[in-house]
Amino acid sequence: MAMTISGLARAGGVGVETVRFYQRRDLLGTPERTGTGGGVRRYDEDDVRRLRFIRSAQGAGFTLEQIGELLRLDAGEDRARGRELAAERLAALDERIAELEAARDSLRRLASACHASDNGPCPIISAFEA
Repeated sequence: MAMTISGLARAGGVGVETVRFYQRRDLLGTPERTGTGGGVRRYDEDDVRRLRFIRSAQGAGFTLEQIGELLRLDAGEDRARGRELAAERLAALDERIAELEAARDSLRRLASACHASDNGPCPIISAFEA
């Protein structure tokens, strides 16, 4: 099933400019124009799968550079490097989760302190001013 860039964008849940951005970053190919008078570029299901992969990998927190490397690894079947990239991403996520949990705990303590007394300045405001 051949589709135009707008069809590809719709199938991937992104805008046309996002598709073009990924093409400029060499994450998606740019097919030749077909037909007479310059013609139209046509995309297929492989392009849709690749676009969806890019979006899913971004959702998992991979950078565009890392996504490009993952795509290249897929072509070369370098599973060891793929595992290494996944492990790096997991470590970064674990670190971020720890930071968010610490922030949540701090905010809980501040909210509790704010609730405990209606006198004086709000501890939440004071904490963020410091």
